[in-house]
Amino acid sequence: MNELEARLATLAAQQQTTTYGALVRDLAIPGPGAIAKLTAALELLMEHDAAHGLPLRAVLCAGRLAQGMPAQGFFDKARALGRFESVDAQGFVTTERQRLFALFAAS
Repeated sequence: MNELEARLATLAAQQQTTTYGALVRDLAIPGPGAIAKLTAALELLMEHDAAHGLPLRAVLCAGRLAQGMPAQGFFDKARALGRFESVDAQGFVTTERQRLFALFAAS
């Protein structure tokens, strides 16, 4: 498990979310382009999670000004992976977070 996966696992176990910026700082990802590096890593995790039928761990990240919701790129990637086919973004995020919290509570 890499640092990103470990940090997301901790957040899931604590039923918490984080912002992309806070996660960049927590992981000490060097900038410029730190958010882009994080986004690329999160998209790889989304591919893995989708391929294994797992909740999308990237759902724990929220945009700074997005009122607790992931950035648009999260939804675009989830749609491309066949995981988000609704217009109810809030419902999708809530369901994915609940699934993730339950998975890590059982671990």
